[in-house]
Amino acid sequence: MAHKIAILGASGYTGAELVRLISQHPAIEIVALSADRKAGLEMAQVFPHLRHLILPTLCKIDEIDFSQIDLCFCALPHKTSQDVILALPKTLKIVDLSADFRLRSLSEYEKWYGNPHSAPDLQAEAVYGLTEFYRDDIAAARLVAGTGCNAAAGQFALRPLVSAGVIDLDDIILDLKCAVSGAGRSLKEGLLHAELSEGYNAYAVGGTHRHLGEFDQEFSILAGRPVQIQFTPHLMPANRGILATAYVKGDAQNIHNTFAAAYGDEPFIDLLPLGESPSTHHVRGSNFCHIGVTADRIKGRAIIVAALDNLTKGSSGQALQNANLMLGEDETTGLMMAPLFP
Repeated sequence: MAHKIAILGASGYTGAELVRLISQHPAIEIVALSADRKAGLEMAQVFPHLRHLILPTLCKIDEIDFSQIDLCFCALPHKTSQDVILALPKTLKIVDLSADFRLRSLSEYEKWYGNPHSAPDLQAEAVYGLTEFYRDDIAAARLVAGTGCNAAAGQFALRPLVSAGVIDLDDIILDLKCAVSGAGRSLKEGLLHAELSEGYNAYAVGGTHRHLGEFDQEFSILAGRPVQIQFTPHLMPANRGILATAYVKGDAQNIHNTFAAAYGDEPFIDLLPLGESPSTHHVRGSNFCHIGVTADRIKGRAIIVAALDNLTKGSSGQALQNANLMLGEDETTGLMMAPLFP
């Protein structure tokens, strides 16, 4: 018997990516798809690349009968998500792809997102959805908060090193490049082709990016003391992909060995041979993350590069990985497709 699921916010990029992934899942059936302005349309009208699939017509959220649904993916904007989830049945399993339940502290949430949390009890219940590090908690959870795509890439590059204490925790620089789909599908002037293509720019410079809240939270928990990193994201003129470059103080061979121990049995994390660096080309459209470690010319310093697809491993693929655990399915089901190249 297939698990019946709904996707709220199916007209966005992460919603469409969920549909693409789930269409190949042998144990999940999509029974409801919601949209706001596009309610009443067929999915093929909104995303012609999905026209080969037989899918429910897009509808309003209040038209969905959640009593018939086993799990709901919530791919709605920040702030909207918490209000919608608050009104859903309390027994419904939910994977939220927004930022609304990622931060454990109410004050930290308000600091980074600019408004009080409207569902504090749910926030306390939510499990952080970085699958490789919260696997057991996710399997037992009712509400899982998917990570930010930038936050996921940075944590894959740094978490094992923070845990093992093999780098200087007071001298971490993370330089990250993210494709334009990470900004969502809403129309924005700065994302027009004429304004974005042939260019490359930093944004949220000086420590204002909201995903810093996740880095502060997670690295400090691992270290048992406050840890803050320098982090600058850059927008690159590409549709998909994140390339995260971390500059750290530590021995490159020791760092590589630490990654090998941490990720040796992980199906979606590939550690490259020492001295090799990954490319976003080699993970595009997949749920894989590639990590490379190189010794710097300055003794005692190393460079770590992590690459993943922001829409798949950074968002919708991660969400399906979590849902598999929550539904008692094998974690890799529907997610072992090879990357697209070129």
